[in-house]
Amino acid sequence: MHVHRYERIWIAFGVIMLVVFLSAIAFASVADNINPPSGMQTIDPTKVAQTPPFDHPGLRKIGDGRYEAYYVAQVFQFTPSDLKIPVNSTVSFYVTSPDVVHGFFIPNTDVNMMVIPGWVNTSTHTFTKRGTYLLICHEYCGIGHQNMFGKIEVQ
Repeated sequence: MHVHRYERIWIAFGVIMLVVFLSAIAFASVADNINPPSGMQTIDPTKVAQTPPFDHPGLRKIGDGRYEAYYVAQVFQFTPSDLKIPVNSTVSFYVTSPDVVHGFFIPNTDVNMMVIPGWVNTSTHTFTKRGTYLLICHEYCGIGHQNMFGKIEVQ
């Protein structure tokens, strides 16, 4: 089989670019010390309702102005659906799911997580402004996805 000269040039160019891009990614990961997540907390998705602290999800005070919020995301709701937090509080969110992949997003904050069954995802945010914050699922989780939301009231 005969391969045209220009075709060989473009194949070589593509292979060279692939090597350059993969080398850049490898160099950046070593130089920036990028590692896959390790030590992440796991949970048996079939036993979320029996596993503390997810057997009683909600807000827990752990110190002055510091809280932990435990959420369970399941088709098509967040438990708890409403939360009240004092202003200037730092909240660490712990979220898991017993069924399918969900999203956990609080607009106008830096809380944006993917909730995967079998994993406990965490994010921390300090609420400095009073108001009502919407909590939404931003990963399509089924036919009732549009009804999966909650709210956080900062008082």
